[in-house]
Amino acid sequence: MTHYMELLATVQPWHLLLFMAVPVILAETIAVSELYLLFTRNLSGGVARLSHYCGIMAGAYFLGVFVYLSTNVVVPLTTGGGWRGPADIIAVLFYLLGVVPLGGIALLEVGVLGKGTDTESRLKMHAAFVALFLVVAHVAMIFGMLNPEVLGWTPLPTPSEQVAPMQM
Repeated sequence: MTHYMELLATVQPWHLLLFMAVPVILAETIAVSELYLLFTRNLSGGVARLSHYCGIMAGAYFLGVFVYLSTNVVVPLTTGGGWRGPADIIAVLFYLLGVVPLGGIALLEVGVLGKGTDTESRLKMHAAFVALFLVVAHVAMIFGMLNPEVLGWTPLPTPSEQVAPMQM
């Protein structure tokens, strides 16, 4: 299995909650809110406030996930040669790329991005960041669920699978 799936499968249910449920619930809340806001243009109601706070929380939260996994997973796997082939690398890197759109949404929500632009332009940027997050998250999930051997990775034999040399 890829390191992406291994991360989610270990330390149950905590890793699943911390690395999948929290970011996805925040992102899906933003995505559904986005549709409502684009159709109604009610940018000052409760849904807009919910989206605003979820956007800030998602960006900040995922930045923490990005830093944690980069230092505790990506660096050791890279320096130790522990990657399980292309599927493994694609899954983990696309997962971590989620920091770009979620960070972008957070920066839009706090006014760092889109400063001096009109409401329509900010809505377009927001929608583009939501779409980008959906793409990178789904690529990560697809490659994360793929058996790494499909793309050519060959696992090292376990000690029990290794044949002992013949004794003479």
